[in-house]
Amino acid sequence: MSTPFLKTVQGEVSFPAELDIEVFANSFASDLYLPLVIWLEGDLGTGKTTFARCLIHALGYKGRVKSPTYGLLEHYQLASHQVLHMDLYRISDPGELEFLGLADLLDDQTILLIEWPGNGGRWLPEPDFIFQFAYAPQGRDLHWTACSQQAQALIKKSK
Repeated sequence: MSTPFLKTVQGEVSFPAELDIEVFANSFASDLYLPLVIWLEGDLGTGKTTFARCLIHALGYKGRVKSPTYGLLEHYQLASHQVLHMDLYRISDPGELEFLGLADLLDDQTILLIEWPGNGGRWLPEPDFIFQFAYAPQGRDLHWTACSQQAQALIKKSK
């Protein structure tokens, strides 16, 4: 199954309804390369956590996917890889991430989803994708950027 939403290095997708985010996440999950880092940006309520939850379920996780707003990091172990979901909204000093040991948690079978990456400073790995969610007249919009060769290879694969 190809990801029809991704065709160039940058693009936009509109989600008139929340179900459209789920459809996108399912399609996106079918084409992923590992490891993968996705920065999720946007105002409160624009769809960052919804996308993360939908993607984690699309990758095969059957349990409850909760927002990591208070716990900072949630870990989801799947059959062949892991998903780490971070929410840095409450981080006031990027140095706080040093104690998380993020580098020790990452391997080549990891998908890392980071909400509010602007609060993470130099402690975060460079993104493969930046997803910027925004309110739209109807639903939400997603502006995405493929930042790495791996992300661009995913785009080529989906054509």
